[in-house]
Amino acid sequence: MKIYFAASIRGGRADAVLYRQLVQHLGKFGKVLTEHVGEPDLARTGEDELPDRRIHDRDMRWLRSSQVMLAEVTTPSLGVGYEIGRAIEKGKPVFCLFRPRKGKRLSAMIAGSPDVTLCNYRTIEEAKLEIDRFFSHDPKKTRLT
Repeated sequence: MKIYFAASIRGGRADAVLYRQLVQHLGKFGKVLTEHVGEPDLARTGEDELPDRRIHDRDMRWLRSSQVMLAEVTTPSLGVGYEIGRAIEKGKPVFCLFRPRKGKRLSAMIAGSPDVTLCNYRTIEEAKLEIDRFFSHDPKKTRLT
């Protein structure tokens, strides 16, 4: 299975270590096409060596070729929101992880979408359990709501 993982890059990299742990865990279920998102040394400004158009086109190819999308949406990111919308348009199962914090609210466009499976979590262990649960329902065939 090909998995598209999305998380904040230019919107903030404070959770980069968490993203890496999620990418490693997702590797149990298939090939993570966007494993670079979990690299702690990925610059806050993104992949500076590549032009924006090349990043967009590459990532859209990866998204089209994936069977499922998983996004960590705690840190707001325009790019992640865009990718979620495109995945929904393409009929991909979309699973979002959100870590509630005081003063932080998830966008209603994600939280209210009937096409997104949303899970709140507090620890990496909880996130891994929820990922396991999601994949146990065969996300290629069924959208969980």
